[in-house]
Amino acid sequence: MVNVPKERKTYCAGKTCKKHRIHKVTQYKAGKASNFAQGKRRYDSKQMGFGGQTKPVFHKKAKTTRKVVLRLECKKCKTKKQLCIKRTKHFELGAKKADSGHQY
Repeated sequence: MVNVPKERKTYCAGKTCKKHRIHKVTQYKAGKASNFAQGKRRYDSKQMGFGGQTKPVFHKKAKTTRKVVLRLECKKCKTKKQLCIKRTKHFELGAKKADSGHQY
């Protein structure tokens, strides 16, 4: 389990900053796929008509983890950059740490 704070001080490569600043951390999420991208148009035209499935459908899933990508936004100049961290099954953003030891 990986727990990342919601703010992080790191280098900002923006034109105005170029120094270490506080960044807001969010998890990267892929946008909605466009119906007009060249690959999607080609796939749809190939699928039209008779003949069933024309391209291979992937079934042999081997990985149980995902690579987590963080999206860092500078609080001063709003420049955004992405930071890839290692593979993990569970990812949390800004969760409270559980106190170790016995609780009464």
